[in-house]
Amino acid sequence: MSYLPLTEYEGASDEVQKEYDYWTGRSGRVTNMKRLLLHDEPTYHAYMEWYTLYARLVDVVGKRATDLLCYAISTNNHCLLCSTFFQQIFVDAGEDPSGFALSGTEQLLFDLGEAISRNPNAVPDELYAQLKETFTPSQIVLLIGFAAQMVATNYFNMVTKVDVDEPLEPYVTPEFLAKVNATEG
Repeated sequence: MSYLPLTEYEGASDEVQKEYDYWTGRSGRVTNMKRLLLHDEPTYHAYMEWYTLYARLVDVVGKRATDLLCYAISTNNHCLLCSTFFQQIFVDAGEDPSGFALSGTEQLLFDLGEAISRNPNAVPDELYAQLKETFTPSQIVLLIGFAAQMVATNYFNMVTKVDVDEPLEPYVTPEFLAKVNATEG
């Protein structure tokens, strides 16, 4: 159960209602995370920059690779909401997230996401070397900046206990829940 109540359209400020209208028009609904973030507009806007970085990274590595990075970070951070969001993307595309077939770049980004979410102070030197061989310094900054934004999103959702949105609930299978809740031994 969410730690804080979600904002509602009725009675909200014009700015909050404008954001509700935008997301309803774009995706048909306002997610639980956005409804919670809208309690504080500057915080909401800071987190919405995720979409700017996401689009820029998609331009560099493609949508699937970007989603794989997000999935690796979110599952290893044990963020049920974010990992379920990306689980849905892959399942709906006909993929089995328990056994991805990955290209070289996709594997690199998946490994980066896992390393960052496990221990950001211990990203292996070999991974840094691969990043330098594959990407420009500007692209590496984008990758790491976006990954950090994904981590921040995970933490926000976990700390505030944002509920999984109703459309995502069917993707929270017992097997998936066990994977997200698993801890390293």
